[in-house]
Amino acid sequence: MTVKQKRLALILGALAVIAAAVALVLTAFKQNLVFFFTPSQIAAKEAPVGRTFRLGGMVETGSIKRDGVNVSFRVTDTAQVVAVTYSGILPDLFREGKGVVAQGALGEDGVFRAKEVLAKHDENYMPPEAASAMEKAQKARDMAAKTLKQ
Repeated sequence: MTVKQKRLALILGALAVIAAAVALVLTAFKQNLVFFFTPSQIAAKEAPVGRTFRLGGMVETGSIKRDGVNVSFRVTDTAQVVAVTYSGILPDLFREGKGVVAQGALGEDGVFRAKEVLAKHDENYMPPEAASAMEKAQKARDMAAKTLKQ
């Protein structure tokens, strides 16, 4: 083997090791990536079934049902509604009509099974994604109402 061939083999080996390391990092990153979806996006079938993601919106008034530590409620973005189940202790700020972000997975039956529920921490805070989604849903609803009046 000539010096040139040895150098080429060394470079190719280094590139293979770097490519393997990049592939491992990207795989780990993809597994830990958690996307955010709204009830409208879930209704439009944009959310993955069986994979972990975050659902955000407002807790629908009159929808909270408790059975010990098992809680079911509905999350809305004023346009669509998603049923949520959770087993555990809810945050103190969790209330009807207030903002919520739940992390979990959507079941085949369309029910979101939350593993973690986060409530907003003050009167003015709402996650930017949830605020934007609620604003879009409200605009769509207003446009639909305007169109129906014509």
